[in-house]
Amino acid sequence: MENLILIDRVLPSKDWATILFFLGFSVIAVNRTVFGVRFSEFTRLAVSNKYLKIYKDNTNLRNSFTLSFLIVQLISITFFVQIALKSFDLIPYYSFSSFLMILNFVGTFIIGKYLIDKIISSTFNIDEFSDALNLQKATYRNYIGMILLAVDVLLFYNNITNKLIIGTLLIALIATNILLYVLFIKNNQKAIMNKGFYFILYLCTLEIAPYLLLYFWFKDYGAL
Repeated sequence: MENLILIDRVLPSKDWATILFFLGFSVIAVNRTVFGVRFSEFTRLAVSNKYLKIYKDNTNLRNSFTLSFLIVQLISITFFVQIALKSFDLIPYYSFSSFLMILNFVGTFIIGKYLIDKIISSTFNIDEFSDALNLQKATYRNYIGMILLAVDVLLFYNNITNKLIIGTLLIALIATNILLYVLFIKNNQKAIMNKGFYFILYLCTLEIAPYLLLYFWFKDYGAL
């Protein structure tokens, strides 16, 4: 008779993820309740730019509605990066510690990029362009973050780590970000023409170079 060897299989708890997902959806629910009309227009961004026309003042970049959705964006992006890293076998399993490390990286990247943005835009005297671009990016990325949060829930709890699915979603996110710049340039052609050289320099320095550095960093990291 063969001897049976029993091996304990310890499954990492996902309670921490449930709490974070609950926090993200709670922020959305509160904004829907407190900012009913604004939230309604916000959810129609995919089919209408009315929201951007109504809330085009640059002060909207720092109001409670936009900043609270930044929490949702950070949670959803961090979860998606974690899912992508697991899909490409760069981390063995989901854990709160890996989530915190990714969150710290994403948060530092966003805040650092914003601070450098303010320095560069002031140097080139294109603060108005910079604020308008940041407002548009923040608005659409908050919208994408809200949708991505639901996608993360589906991927996370069903343990979907198919490289084709994750890769397709990643390409879609990159394409959406490129589209944001195209829309901004299209909607501000006359103003950009007056300071074309500085605006192109601004885009290359702040909007292209950081992502190229990230690409090569992840490429080298994946090769280790």
